[in-house]
Amino acid sequence: MARYRGPKSKVARRFKEPIFGPDKALERKNYPPGFHGPNKRRSKQSEYSVQLAEKQKAKYTYGILERQFAKMFDRASRKIGITGELLLQFCEARLDNVVFRMGLAPTRRAARQLVNHRHVTVNGENVNIPSYSLRPGDKVAIRERSKSLEVVTNSVASSGTNKMDWIEFDRSSLSGTYIQHPTREQIPENIKEQLIVELYSK
Repeated sequence: MARYRGPKSKVARRFKEPIFGPDKALERKNYPPGFHGPNKRRSKQSEYSVQLAEKQKAKYTYGILERQFAKMFDRASRKIGITGELLLQFCEARLDNVVFRMGLAPTRRAARQLVNHRHVTVNGENVNIPSYSLRPGDKVAIRERSKSLEVVTNSVASSGTNKMDWIEFDRSSLSGTYIQHPTREQIPENIKEQLIVELYSK
């Protein structure tokens, strides 16, 4: 399955946000990557450049490649509602993202791996497709034989009380329910979805 395999710290520095999780490189070098370092005189960004950067940030954040992201936007634009908010809802409804939001994995990449390796069930059935789109009422759980995995136990122990209003999670059974699609206010990601809508609308 295709996915981004390049340097993560450079991407995080480009957007000045820990897109792939905590990154010490952001603290040491809080400026965009480049041969000339922080002293390079950077020209003013065009409107298109700003919109493109926002789309790229959303793609890297959720681990989605271009063609798949474009299909999600097309689906959002055909549905009744606010296109940008619907797009983010589709991203949040992905199985790998929900596993991450529940605290069963420390990052979305780790959540993707758990799903790929068949450690996750949806409504009691094994699902190994990270992009699987959940519907309200779907129950997500770690399969019985995988509950002792170190990555899962460590992640749940360190996740604290981070709770998403649209997800119900039971620590004792390592399972949860996708209650509803989140509203824009409930999604914590720093993404300006309107810029993405403007980019695709050109």
